[in-house]
Amino acid sequence: MKPLSRTAVEERIDQGEILVIYQNQVLKLDHWLARHPGGDKAILHLVGRDGTDEMDRYHAKETTRRMKAYAIGQVAMEARPWRNMVPPIQCPALVKQDAPDYSDDEGIAMSESSQSTEPIQGPIDAHTQAEIERDLATYPSLDATTQGGIQAKYRALADKLEQEGYYQCRYSDYLVWELARYVLLATASLTLYSHGWYKLSAVFLGLFWHQVTLACHDLAHNGVTHGPLDTIIGMTLASFVGGLSIGWWKRNHNVHHLVTNQPEHDPDIQHMPIFAVTPKLLTNVTSTYYEKVLDYDTAAQLLIKVQRFIFYPIMLFGRFNLYRLSLDHILFNRGPKTRFNTYARIYELLGMCVFGYWYCYLLVGSLPTTSSKVLFVLISHWVTAPLHVQITLSHFAMSTADLGPQECFAQQQLRTTMDIDCPPWMDPVHGGLQFQAIHHLFPRIPRHRLREVQPFVKQFAKETGVPHKVYGFAQGNGIVLGRLAEVSAQAKLLASCAATMRQHNDLGFDLVG
Repeated sequence: MKPLSRTAVEERIDQGEILVIYQNQVLKLDHWLARHPGGDKAILHLVGRDGTDEMDRYHAKETTRRMKAYAIGQVAMEARPWRNMVPPIQCPALVKQDAPDYSDDEGIAMSESSQSTEPIQGPIDAHTQAEIERDLATYPSLDATTQGGIQAKYRALADKLEQEGYYQCRYSDYLVWELARYVLLATASLTLYSHGWYKLSAVFLGLFWHQVTLACHDLAHNGVTHGPLDTIIGMTLASFVGGLSIGWWKRNHNVHHLVTNQPEHDPDIQHMPIFAVTPKLLTNVTSTYYEKVLDYDTAAQLLIKVQRFIFYPIMLFGRFNLYRLSLDHILFNRGPKTRFNTYARIYELLGMCVFGYWYCYLLVGSLPTTSSKVLFVLISHWVTAPLHVQITLSHFAMSTADLGPQECFAQQQLRTTMDIDCPPWMDPVHGGLQFQAIHHLFPRIPRHRLREVQPFVKQFAKETGVPHKVYGFAQGNGIVLGRLAEVSAQAKLLASCAATMRQHNDLGFDLVG
């Protein structure tokens, strides 16, 4: 296979080719882009980068072996180890650069083509720079030797876990304990409903949805059978039982895992105009996922100032947002352009219709009064709120700083994700989401094995010097609320500055001179 220089790869990417480095081979994925089961944007965020760790962690070995059919050459020896470029989707103007790059350990953004730095402009930039400098001081150096060492230990740990069987799902946990919980909760809901205890019935229905959603998370990560059957079971549970789309979830969640907590790219922290977890979102950021500007408009200016106080009330309605996103995905055909996805889309749409029939018509529609109907809908959805709180705990309070493309995958995941400490008997409630950092490192490991893997990750963190953040549930909530309050304070400061400038302009002062 012919060697390709760095310059050759850069030029081809600059001409629009979709090139990703995998095990020192250059893969050309132009024709696979629209058919990728995990969505096109998951690939686009790896263009110009060494995606070996990401691709190995998200795919079974038989899948990665097939990837090599797309190889068009090998990375030339003088270009090894590969220095990641900024993917065009993230920064079109920097395709041929390595910026921002902090591997000089001085917190100064530098590139191969430019050794200058841009001056800080305003409080938002100052806050961003302060967060970068804090992370640079807290986490290991970004030089190639240090990051290469972390990467090597991470790959060795991944191999060890796979060889020792931690990727294998204990099917008894699903066929017995999981199924038993689902049947118990569903039966309780139906029994209470049939006896006229509608509010309690709604509570147990919400608890049932909570558990099913956790199972769908496992299945969508191929963490049960590790094959296509996971997707089929996941689609059935998500759409027919929960009214949601696994296809939407895969497209959204795979991007989240790859660019975790990056304000411009991670859809899981893009909740404007309701929430902003970083002041950077107060600057009309362009979302590469939604392909639109996240306007810091009048609604955002009002809501962000009080986001700490509306956080839990908004979580009560989190499931309604999932319906909206799922329908958008299905109706606008945002999934992969394959024959399987065509059938999957029809199947999920059918499932949502069936869900609407049994929930809206049979359950809610059969209730005797308007007030009982409204309360049933609200209570059944409110009960799922803890799940949405759990999801936000993992990332909302963690770093949103971009340390540049040379930070290895393992460090980036631990830097942007926290775990929640809880006793083992609470594991069915948290559903593996309490081990979110571990899950981000090894997304295909079944959730029932994550507690067993925790000691290995703690040892990995100790050996590499990459902090593994673990907090109690209450403490984690407090940290999230503190982050929301911090951003609210920045929003109020911006509003105050804008008001002062308007006042000076009204009085005829020349602010420039």
